[in-house]
Amino acid sequence: MFVITSDQRDSRSSADLVPSALTSIHAKGHQGLALAPERTAGDEVQVAVADAGALLEIVLDLTRSGRWSVGVGVGEVESPLPDSVRAARGEAFVNARDAVDRAKKAATRVAITAPEDGGDAEALVRLLVELRDRRTAEGWEVYDLLAEGITQREAAARLGISEGAVSLRVKSAGIRTEEAAVPALVRVLARLSPGPVPD
Repeated sequence: MFVITSDQRDSRSSADLVPSALTSIHAKGHQGLALAPERTAGDEVQVAVADAGALLEIVLDLTRSGRWSVGVGVGEVESPLPDSVRAARGEAFVNARDAVDRAKKAATRVAITAPEDGGDAEALVRLLVELRDRRTAEGWEVYDLLAEGITQREAAARLGISEGAVSLRVKSAGIRTEEAAVPALVRVLARLSPGPVPD
């Protein structure tokens, strides 16, 4: 099982981002959530995730804004699962607490604590987050359009720019590199937690 504990950065001097984070986690997690996300303490959000793909999607969404420290804990969770994540217990929750504490000190704002091999997964996720952190507003504009499933030609038409300009943005933003990295990262993450490893 995966547990994400996320703490809002600089929450005392900014708006409460927890409600929007809860909505986003529900949307990104799809059917991969084991326990629904909840506010657990002040400006902190916690969620239990059963699926590695959903986990990575949530982590990338939370780290995109730069407003969250994101800790991922891997390990066993006591069963049967309770109705609320706040009532759940187990190794994954302890590891998530360790991870979020380390994430607060990391430049990429993310950390992973697992019984074994967590360091490899953490390093690779941090590489991807660092790539995304370097993306410009124009790069994100193209990324978001392509994420809708449209072609680069269609993105160019929507933006009123040439296909060549879109291609340059795609290259500069590392979008194709991210597309190739995500499935590999999902497989790495899936190996940390018991269960089938995706193809």
